[in-house]
Amino acid sequence: MLAPDAISNQEPTGYVGRFAPSPSGPLHTGSLVCALASFLDARHNRGVWLVRMEDIDPPREQPDADKLILDCLTAHGLEWDKTVLFQSQQTEAYKTALAQLSEKALSYRCNCTRARLKSLKGRYDRHCIDHPPSKDEPAAVKLNLPKVLATLKHHSTTQLNTFIDGILGQQYEKLQQSDDFVIHRKDGLFAYQLAVVVDDIAQNISHVVRGADLLSTTIKQQLLFFLFGAKPPAYSHIPLITDTNGNKLSKQNHAPAVNTGTPEKNLIKACRLLYLSNDHSDYSNLHQSSVNDILTWATQQWNIKQLAKQSAAVQSTFTEDEP
Repeated sequence: MLAPDAISNQEPTGYVGRFAPSPSGPLHTGSLVCALASFLDARHNRGVWLVRMEDIDPPREQPDADKLILDCLTAHGLEWDKTVLFQSQQTEAYKTALAQLSEKALSYRCNCTRARLKSLKGRYDRHCIDHPPSKDEPAAVKLNLPKVLATLKHHSTTQLNTFIDGILGQQYEKLQQSDDFVIHRKDGLFAYQLAVVVDDIAQNISHVVRGADLLSTTIKQQLLFFLFGAKPPAYSHIPLITDTNGNKLSKQNHAPAVNTGTPEKNLIKACRLLYLSNDHSDYSNLHQSSVNDILTWATQQWNIKQLAKQSAAVQSTFTEDEP
């Protein structure tokens, strides 16, 4: 187990949640729903709600997208506590975490090409452990999973391979049969898996409410928490919002940006997509309400267990004139 004090001053402070968008474009309906769910869970539990900008992948980022995102949250009354954390300012913390793993021989450099990895047609053969690339050669850094699991042998297999999702229930992945995963990319950028854990530790995150598309990353992130001697947050993955063809609403799929000029309408629609009430008249009664009144009602209505009754994806099929 690695000492976490080099990357964190962790002090239990009760409920701390966060919304962590990437500035690859403005918020769309799906991301607004995620932000609202995270916000409502924090406010319903009288907790702290933080915003983190995951701006460590410049090739995917759009100019001024971070400002558009923050302005959109503000327009919808989703006011965050404390200063926004920008991952681009966390370089030293990420380097410290990588150095800790390297010093314990829990990671290794890998320069295998995509073509070679694809040719293996299955699990990575861990070629670069026995044939390491030269120090001046570009290479990714991977976690040495078998050595990590041996380091964490005081944790039970069940503890390492499972977690209880607040919406979906028990989730399982057998890490002993999983591939080593990248924690620092070949292009020199920090990998999401490492950065998100380092930041969650640094910000004392206790609860994470996010989209079901990130469900598959959770066991590996939990593993890194254990490795850094920190307690993983409680995770809850909300159903994805899809279009009428079943495609996830995303920036990659060109989902339209949220219209910040109609925040009340947008919030009511998001509340419906989160199934805050089964009574259609509740939403009708909100039509003349302010943003603050809608959020107050939504916070009172919030029950994350309600989402457990829904499928893994929810279609956003409301017409433009129907909130």
